[in-house]
Amino acid sequence: MSFLFFTAIGLIAATFGSLVGLGGGIIIVPALVYLGPLFVGQTISVSTAVGTSLAVLIFTALSSTLAFLKQKRVDFRSGLLYFMTCGPAAMLGSYVTQFVDAQSFQLYFGFFMMFMAILLILRDYIKPINVRWSVQRTYIDASGQTFEYGYSLIPALAIGSAVGFISGLFGIGGGSLFVPAMVLLFRYPPHVATATSMFVILLSSVMGTVTKLSLGEVDLWMVLCLAPTAVLGGWLGAQIASRLSSKKLLWVLRLSFVLIASKMILEGLNII
Repeated sequence: MSFLFFTAIGLIAATFGSLVGLGGGIIIVPALVYLGPLFVGQTISVSTAVGTSLAVLIFTALSSTLAFLKQKRVDFRSGLLYFMTCGPAAMLGSYVTQFVDAQSFQLYFGFFMMFMAILLILRDYIKPINVRWSVQRTYIDASGQTFEYGYSLIPALAIGSAVGFISGLFGIGGGSLFVPAMVLLFRYPPHVATATSMFVILLSSVMGTVTKLSLGEVDLWMVLCLAPTAVLGGWLGAQIASRLSSKKLLWVLRLSFVLIASKMILEGLNII
């Protein structure tokens, strides 16, 4: 039962995560914390859930990055720039998690998931800001359509730092913040933003996992169960993203976030 549970969670989280550039951790962490006792027969601590999620994200991000690489959608130049601050910040966030008690973590994570749900709802209605940044890039998709986007050094490093810390703290990978920031602030084409985000997640997840391993907060058995289907899900999400509209799946994800976030906030406030 526990093996089937882990494999199912790995597949679902990685598919959704790769599809919209989330990384999957935002699904894995609450699933392990809330459903773990039911399917595994034991309580999984928040720190272990975060550490295990970060380790699994390595496999998810690697799989989807390789798929996106074949589609020539990864902007390595800007991705490495974000990683300069994202990687160290992810290590810091991973270290800080051990000092956050379970109830506070539920509350913070719940508010974060609610913020993500609102952001995912509004992303279809918010237009990218019209700013000409110092670094300009051009992307031509498979149909021949040309996209222009850009960024500047300081804003890019600042975003990388903030996203890295939050991703390490919550074990979510960071794509849930990276993608909207890249699309709305820097006018990245959505597919390029998703692909580049997964590349940065790959690198930062490695650094965050190293920190968690040093603290003994990674369950290697869970990683071994989650990783195979996470790899499959990362590839599957990348394939779906290149072929189908993700609007219906996004609404499922949005509603799921609202429900899970509401439960975590109410529990964190001792209301239920």
